[in-house]
Amino acid sequence: MRRFPPALLLLFFGSGCAALIYEIVWLQLLQLVIGLTTVSLGVLLGTYMGGMCLGSFLLPRLVSERRHPLRVYAALELGIGVIGVGVLFGMPWVSQVYTLAGGSGFGGIMVRCVVAAVCLLPPTLLMGATLPAMARWVETTRQGVSWLGFFYAGNLAGAVFGCLLAGFYLLRVHDLATGTYVAAGINGSVALIALELASRTSCKAERRDGKSEDRAGRRGFSAVHVAIGLSGLAALGAEVVWTRLLALTLGGTVYTFSIILAVFLVGLGLGSGIGSFLAGTITRPRAALGGCQLLLAGAVAWTAYMIAHSLPYWPVNPSLARSPWFTFQLDLARCLWAILPGPVLWGASFPLALAALASRGQDPGRLVGGVYAANTVGAIAGALGFSLLLIPLAGTRTAQQVLVLLPVAAGVVVLAPLLRGKGQPAAEPGEGPLGGGWAAGLIGAAAVAVVLARGVDALPWGVVAYGRFTATYGGQLAPGLRREEEVPRGGGQPDTYCTYMGEGLNGTIAVTVKTDGVRSFHSAGKVQASNDPRDMRLQRLLGHISALAHPAPQSVLVVACGAGVTAGSFVVHPSVKHIVICDIETLVPKVVTPMFRKENYDVVNDPRVETVQDDGRHFLRTTREKFDVITSDPIDPWVKGCAALNTVDYYQMCKAHLNPGGVMSLWIPFYESNSETIKSVLATFFKVFPNGIVWSNDSGEGGYDAVLFGQAEPTRIDLDAWQERLDRPDHAAVKQSLAEVGFHSAIDLLATYAAQASDLGDWMRDAQINTDANLRLQYLAGMSLNTYEETKILSEITRSYRFPGNLFVGSEAGRRLLEERLRNRRER
Repeated sequence: MRRFPPALLLLFFGSGCAALIYEIVWLQLLQLVIGLTTVSLGVLLGTYMGGMCLGSFLLPRLVSERRHPLRVYAALELGIGVIGVGVLFGMPWVSQVYTLAGGSGFGGIMVRCVVAAVCLLPPTLLMGATLPAMARWVETTRQGVSWLGFFYAGNLAGAVFGCLLAGFYLLRVHDLATGTYVAAGINGSVALIALELASRTSCKAERRDGKSEDRAGRRGFSAVHVAIGLSGLAALGAEVVWTRLLALTLGGTVYTFSIILAVFLVGLGLGSGIGSFLAGTITRPRAALGGCQLLLAGAVAWTAYMIAHSLPYWPVNPSLARSPWFTFQLDLARCLWAILPGPVLWGASFPLALAALASRGQDPGRLVGGVYAANTVGAIAGALGFSLLLIPLAGTRTAQQVLVLLPVAAGVVVLAPLLRGKGQPAAEPGEGPLGGGWAAGLIGAAAVAVVLARGVDALPWGVVAYGRFTATYGGQLAPGLRREEEVPRGGGQPDTYCTYMGEGLNGTIAVTVKTDGVRSFHSAGKVQASNDPRDMRLQRLLGHISALAHPAPQSVLVVACGAGVTAGSFVVHPSVKHIVICDIETLVPKVVTPMFRKENYDVVNDPRVETVQDDGRHFLRTTREKFDVITSDPIDPWVKGCAALNTVDYYQMCKAHLNPGGVMSLWIPFYESNSETIKSVLATFFKVFPNGIVWSNDSGEGGYDAVLFGQAEPTRIDLDAWQERLDRPDHAAVKQSLAEVGFHSAIDLLATYAAQASDLGDWMRDAQINTDANLRLQYLAGMSLNTYEETKILSEITRSYRFPGNLFVGSEAGRRLLEERLRNRRER
């Protein structure tokens, strides 16, 4: 071991790098199949970490100590690479099988578990076995255990590099296949280096002392396993909670998640290095482990305070950033400042736990496998318990209070057996009983933790509503929650009040009211829908133009409910018999949409309406129902995961679920975007709907947002027939609904025309097509988050305008009137 420590650290660095690339790629691939909900992610994370836990536990029991650890390690790495490529090529078949067998409810979750197990258990079993395999390269002495900690730190350093490499380069510039091949190449290189080192060294199994092995079953040793399990539970629980809260403050782009994960891993790696150094020098590793846990209470309280009271109010206006890289640097600094202390202490806990349990003559593989398995079991409980239970049921404030107290519980577990009276035997060799001062200190630490937990505050509603612009709008935001009838009207400061804030399974949402009467629904740290005239115009446009383009729509699917205005637009159409509203967060149709009942015609209580809690593409994948109209109004494309609702594959799925003559439409924002991003959105949609149309919601005030519209067949709009339809008595409610947002005739509605696919071919020539294989849009949109080029984008789209005589048919008078209206709009 002494001859090759740098080379061994390099092996662990490469292994960690490949593992994080695989994790990002596999979770992204499988979420596209089994769904983008928190439940689906929980199934995937639980399976991923469960496989690693089993691998670390089983290898020392199934593989003889007499096998050269470097050769075992090489075999594991080769196996991971081969299976990783196999998962990539096997995913289309997995997708087809899931489409036939998947669904909702308990049965659907079981199918998701099976899919996750088939895809993830084989490679993660091998991943989890790598550290115990290499552990047999060292002896279970103080120095040997110290090296084990350094190996773990090297693995985490590689994980940091892999996280940033995948998030900022491989998947942004290339695709999931390239990421897989790079990871497999790293596995192969690591295996070859390990085999070369094995050919130069011999490694004879150390004769183990049976008494040392028996000692592992003593009571004192089990307490360390419990403590490191609680440590893992708190660490993953904190990662879940902090990622959710920081994504609101920083903006939930794919880059934000990469930065948060990278900082967490940096902390674990630094802590592991520090803990490894301490493990090789101190005489009381168990006491040091307990001390780490007690300090963690303060570290978690620090992060909770920073997230609620510091980061949102840094004097930062994101719209001033000229380059996304400035924003990334700031986000990195904020994450390091807020969350680094906790991961450092959690990272130090692992090597200290190894040192606390080590004694000469043990099988190092069993030692490492046992500690790693206990830590991973806790991590699984933390990831699932906090994301699926604690946050939805009690909120992030309670979750953080629990996180403050959990490390104290771990400290008590690990230190209590050492608090023995004078003359009593030591709990373990080299670590005698602690004095009475430790007992007093432990009681004091518990009391301080209770005080810190009580001091944890909930996230301010301004962060939920306005995210990264909280400081910018700070002076306009009233403190606390108010009932809407308590909000003053007609002036006064502040001018924005929060009437509802909720933390659901899949997101945190808010509803605000301004003193001028504008009511807004907020998600992902921004306004998603409102009764502001410009938003109402868009929401009604999306619904009515889709319904009127079909001669008699009967079945409608609305993906993403929001304020329910788009869904409510279909309620007034007399031919509509069934409306399915699909939303990923149950709080939205249950709580938010009823707050807009006047604007949405109380849509959720209409007997024709069925609400489904699911993400849109998973619902379409698992339903056999077809529709006359499918509208999609998801949150902004820069939000991580939203790009899955804007891929060629998703649009093909929508097209396959349309009845003959059916209509597909969706919302697209021009604000907080740039030309490259919008080109990608349009070109991707037109790839599936080559006769597609862009309807602009600009209101003569420059660009803002738009509706994309498509049919399988070429669209023909009879101007006179549309007007006659609106003038019929059974469409009086439709006509009134349109008039409320400024559309007083069919010509008014159709004058929102901006372009059709055939006009934009030259402009979109260099567009990047967004597919399930690359999810390019979320990387493009994330780069343009703080860009405001909506007027420029609309100008580029309408630059090659010509009156679409192939689209609009009818009387000559009607065509001339529409042509004049379109010309006047372009000249404004």
